[in-house]
This record gives sequence, C-alpha cells and structure tokens, in this order.
Amino acid sequence: MAAELQVLRSDPQQFVRTAPVAAQPLTTASWCARQGWPVHPLAPGRKTPVGNCEVCRVPGHARGGCDCIRAGRWCHGFHAATLDLDRIRQWWGSRSDLGVGVATGPAGLVVIDVDAHACELPDRDRLLPGVRISPGIDLTGLANGFHTLGVLAALRGAVSPADDESTLRVRTPSGGLHVWYRNGGGHRWQCSSGSGSGRALAWQVDVRAHGGYIVAPGTVTSAGTYRRVGPTRMPAPLPVWLAKELERTGHLPPASVPGPRPVPPRARQAVLAARGGGGTTGDRVLTGVLAEVAACGAVPEGAAFSEKLNRAAYTAGGLVAAGHITEAEAVRVLRDAAEQARPGQRSRCLAIIRGGLSAGLARPLSLGGRA
Repeated sequence: MAAELQVLRSDPQQFVRTAPVAAQPLTTASWCARQGWPVHPLAPGRKTPVGNCEVCRVPGHARGGCDCIRAGRWCHGFHAATLDLDRIRQWWGSRSDLGVGVATGPAGLVVIDVDAHACELPDRDRLLPGVRISPGIDLTGLANGFHTLGVLAALRGAVSPADDESTLRVRTPSGGLHVWYRNGGGHRWQCSSGSGSGRALAWQVDVRAHGGYIVAPGTVTSAGTYRRVGPTRMPAPLPVWLAKELERTGHLPPASVPGPRPVPPRARQAVLAARGGGGTTGDRVLTGVLAEVAACGAVPEGAAFSEKLNRAAYTAGGLVAAGHITEAEAVRVLRDAAEQARPGQRSRCLAIIRGGLSAGLARPLSLGGRA
C-alpha cells in the first residue's frame, strides 16, 4: 500500500499540457454532433443548462409531452439534446454566448469527473467506497480526487484515468479534470453526480453517464475555459478494470426492475380517512398520482421522481382548493408516499411538496362532482 500512496504526493497540475484556445460554440456543438454526441445549450457564462421557458416552469408540467422539445426548443436541458445540425445552427448561430453541453448517456460516453476542491478529508472509509483502508496507512498528503482515483487505480494495478493519455481529457476551470471514455460494453452506466443515490467512484470522483451531461471542451464560463489536455481528441474505450469498479460501486441499474408498487397503505388510509371512508372521485384522483410517486421506489434513478412528486402535489393543491381534502391531509399523504419512494430525503421532498401545493392551491380542481 505504501507504493500506491506515492500518488498522493503528485501535483494535479501535472495533468495540464498545452491546451487549445476556446472554440466558437457553434463550431464545438457541430463537431460534437458529428461524433454522434447529442448537444444542448448551456446558460451564458455558466455550466448549467439554459432555463426553461415560462410554460415549462409551471408546476406540474410534464416533460414527456412537452411541445417545446417537439418544436425544437432547448427547454429541459440534456433531455432536449440533439444531433440535428440545422437545429444546432438555429440555437448557436445567433447566440455565441451559449455554452455547449453533451448528453453523456445518448452519446455513449462515460466521463470520470475528478475534482480538486479544498475541503476537509472525510473518514477513511469514505475515501474509496467498499475498499477498506486500515488505520495503519499514512494518508498524509491526500487532498483531492486526483489522489483517491490514483490510489484506486494503483490498487488495481492500472494507470489512473487522470494519467491516461490515450483518451480525451479536459481540464476544468476549478482545477479538476474530465476524463472521457466510450461506453463500448452495452451497459447503461448511471451518473453519480447529483443523483442523490449516495454512490461514487471515490471521494471527489463522480461519473457522468445516463441521466446527465458534461461540458464540452472549449466552452467558456465566468470561471474560465474547459481546455483539452494533450493531443488526444477522442475518447478511448472504457477500460475493463474501470468498468468493474463502476459496477462494484453501483453505477448500473438493477438487473430487473420490479413492477409498480401499490400506494403505501398508510398513504391510502390517510386519503380515505380524509374523506370519511373514501370512494370519491377526489380520492381516486389523489390515489392515482400517489401511485406514480410510490412506483418510483422501484427505480433508484431516472424515474422522474421530482417531476411526479411535484405533479402529485400540484394535483393535491387543486383538490384542497376545491374542498375535496384538507391541506394537512394532503401534506401527510404526499410525505408518506415520498418517504416510501425516496427514504431519507425528507427536506428535499417537503420543498417539492410545498412548491407544488402552493401552485395547485391557486387552481381549484373541478371534478364534475364528488361521487
């Protein structure tokens, strides 16, 4: 282990080579599309997608049936990513201030996102998920994702992705590194960044794959430019050892997805109690949207949980405004269903519930009678 920890003393700046200047966004977006990588615009000077239009910001809005995506507008971020060169020219032709994002899943890419944030070192059992680092090992010098990824690679007898000159690597303005690989194995690798799943490849090392996007090289933000490192312009195939580590750390969806779960009994009982025994149209409407929320429990990611919870809360708000159920009961059953689907995320779920309810309360839901 002592030999492996030599990588801890390495300087992240060793990964910086001669890098190209920032490219015009239209040039970058077109080049990415020609590689088969769907692209979408990023907000000017930022690394986040352009905001939705007013219609798409309405609580309860369903992305799946959105006219904006069908009409070729960029609402909904990476879900609107395209390979259509005409649309790309439309988006970036007159908006050179927009950055370029690549939808990693549809592009068949797996990108290792290495951070170099200055923050307190966590407990050693969180440095490499599932890999025990004994108390006798000296961790002096370990400070960021370059180090933890280097240790993981050394333990597997492999070259660290951060040192892999055979593939496309992009230095981020914050001093991190994006290491791009092709997903040639047919697996549907899942993101770890922002997923809320608790999975990660290593401390300060995340994965961008299905359910996410990556900033294209050449994109300029207020913090700086995403610059290619070295001469390699194309991603190499995902190394076998790294694929095994991704599988070990939970970056694959379940082998089989169970059928939808019924509405949690406590939630169903609360709905019935709110109406003195239930059986009304309002009860059936609320039970239906609760079932969609509860069914997300069978899918750890990619189930549109936030969207479905927001829609359920919006519907419940309309029912409250129309007098079909009290607000207290609505909050109770929504929280119950959310907790069943996403245990341990109460604060996040309550914020979604409050937002959806507030919007729904302004629009009473007419059901054409209560029976």
